[in-house]
Amino acid sequence: MITHIATATIQTKWAAFACHVYRRPDGIEHAALVLGDLAGAPLVRVHSECLTGDVFASRRCDCGAQRDLALERIATEGRGALLYLRGHEGRGIGLGEKLRAYALQEAGYDTVDANLALGHPADGRDYADAAAILHDLGARSVRLLTNNPLKSEGLTACGIEVTERVPLLVAATPDSDVYLRTKRERMGHLLN
Repeated sequence: MITHIATATIQTKWAAFACHVYRRPDGIEHAALVLGDLAGAPLVRVHSECLTGDVFASRRCDCGAQRDLALERIATEGRGALLYLRGHEGRGIGLGEKLRAYALQEAGYDTVDANLALGHPADGRDYADAAAILHDLGARSVRLLTNNPLKSEGLTACGIEVTERVPLLVAATPDSDVYLRTKRERMGHLLN
């Protein structure tokens, strides 16, 4: 069970979003940046926490670029939400384990095999909190900004109708090419 604990306006370079914070019983807090009305099927991004990509601008992943593009698209549309899910770092394995996986990737593993070698699933994320937040915000159906079919399936399993999957494609860099290829070939992400 998650609890809504605060709301305030956050001015971004794209728009002024209402930022809602939700807390889980274990203390993990998620944020929902909301613009306008969420009735109908708003544009929604369920974004997994990524300290390396979102804060440190790592070029190894596409996380920061996807977050920025999602906020830009929501602002252009004039309504929608970006849910920032904490505890999803490294597809649910945490920051320390993610960096251990990075070290294995530097030794030749891909991102899936690195997680598996450390005893973790390839993707251990759960979308129940995202669905609960969307329900609390009044969104029962969404147009989901994602390349990951598991996010659509996860939300649907938790009672959120995904009326459309909206691609969120960012250009690969020499540093992210192998990572993005692995997401496409081994994890079923819908990428070019």
